[in-house]
Amino acid sequence: MIGLLDSPTNGEIFIDEINTTTLSDNQISSFRNKKLGFIFQFSNLLADLSVLENILLPIQIAGTQSTEKEARDLLKAVGLEDQIQKRANKISGGQAQRVAIARGLINKPSIVLADEPTGNLDSVTSQLIVDLMKSMAKKLNQTFVIVTHDREHFGDVDKVITIKDGKAFQDEEHSTMEITV
Repeated sequence: MIGLLDSPTNGEIFIDEINTTTLSDNQISSFRNKKLGFIFQFSNLLADLSVLENILLPIQIAGTQSTEKEARDLLKAVGLEDQIQKRANKISGGQAQRVAIARGLINKPSIVLADEPTGNLDSVTSQLIVDLMKSMAKKLNQTFVIVTHDREHFGDVDKVITIKDGKAFQDEEHSTMEITV
């Protein structure tokens, strides 16, 4: 629902004080591209495009002001500056995931939705990515919504919501309280 990939059967979804449930399909697409970043569990890169072209794709679609330099800076931040011209189908799964993370951050979205962003990465690279996401959250005032089975890898975060047996719980100072979803 937050990613505007599905519509609620009742109620409304407000993001940045905008009622997204009243937007047309074209407005939703534009809003999603400008305000939301996606980091999928599997990289979903376009195999025939280079690493750089995959990262620049959201910029081209949105017509934003991000530049190739910013894409290169993100590649450097995820440790892939030496892979910039390689085709996406010629890099490893872990490298592809790091490219997907850079692609999800390139438009400087307000909210980044990340599904197991470190799931395909080794522990050293995972920590690099976690640190990058935390840094971007502070630097650009972004909100990261991260779905993970590896909670301890993310350390200190602002809020943790655990979903167990179809119910959501917020963890506050070692006590758990149920949240209405």
